[in-house]
Amino acid sequence: MKRVTTLKLMATAIALALSAPMASAEGNLALYNWGEYINPEVIEKFSTEFDVEVTLDTYSTNEELLARLQAGATGYDLVWPSVHMHDIMQKTGLLQPAGVNQMSGFENIDPGSIRSKEDPTAEYCLPYAWGAVGIFYNKELIPELTSWQQFFDYAKENPGRVTMLDDLRETIGVGLIMTGSSVNSTDKEEIAAAEAYIMEQKPNIGAFRYDVIPLVTSGDMAASHWYVGAVLNVNQNPDLLGFVVPEEGATMYQEDICLLASAPNPDNAKLFMQFMMRPDISALNTERLTNGSVNTAAIELLPEELKGHPAVNPPADVRAKLQIFDDLGRALKLYTRSWDRIKTN
Repeated sequence: MKRVTTLKLMATAIALALSAPMASAEGNLALYNWGEYINPEVIEKFSTEFDVEVTLDTYSTNEELLARLQAGATGYDLVWPSVHMHDIMQKTGLLQPAGVNQMSGFENIDPGSIRSKEDPTAEYCLPYAWGAVGIFYNKELIPELTSWQQFFDYAKENPGRVTMLDDLRETIGVGLIMTGSSVNSTDKEEIAAAEAYIMEQKPNIGAFRYDVIPLVTSGDMAASHWYVGAVLNVNQNPDLLGFVVPEEGATMYQEDICLLASAPNPDNAKLFMQFMMRPDISALNTERLTNGSVNTAAIELLPEELKGHPAVNPPADVRAKLQIFDDLGRALKLYTRSWDRIKTN
């Protein structure tokens, strides 16, 4: 389900000096991000400090982002593609260099978070956040959940009470994990086996959708394939809700903030990227999103329940089972065809 939100935030305060010189700004900034993937307080603070009117529109998938831009959508300055989509967008000329690696605050960015194959020095894009994609569940219906197998077994016994993401890479990725293959496989037989696995589960899956937090919280759904951001809800109601990285392994995501080649406000966009590297701002954002932080200085500012949470900051043995998506090039067509069959049959 597409979630579109537009925020128009305007303030009149004079810009404050940051840890390194940042010029006063004014004018506009247009953000195009995933739904509910930035703390509104961060936008408000930027708008106030720099007297910039900020608009925010949202998308639901990387494919939606790419399709809209390739169809000629203009007016946006910054976008938040996943790493593999960052690579695709850079190769197709949709991005421009922002000079991220020359900005003050870049020293706070974990070098391990610079994952783009096309942008290995972070000249174009700023690493933003990362996290695991696991299972969000209602403890009244499933008191303890540890694995994908348990998730699918519950669905078989209770058809229609679980959901999976409406995302071809994520959902086929679960099929690949459960059939023992890489989530970046380009082998036709492995992708076919993953498709067959998901098709076998499909009669028991209530829906492929994103808007599941209220459904799991209310008990309308028992469990959902979802992002680690659900930990925010778990922390608010830990007796009712849980989130787990399944023991078989899971996908992980990372988004980067990228400057569009068509950006109408590139200076304000670069100012915002530098603003996001401030430890206090990064920590404020992470507290709301409950994702893993790429800002090493910000981690020290996080509350203990986030710093030590096994899903937000997994131990080494769990991280070893997480797989991040690569740009598959032409092989992506194999996934698209599989997904079309999964959705329509």
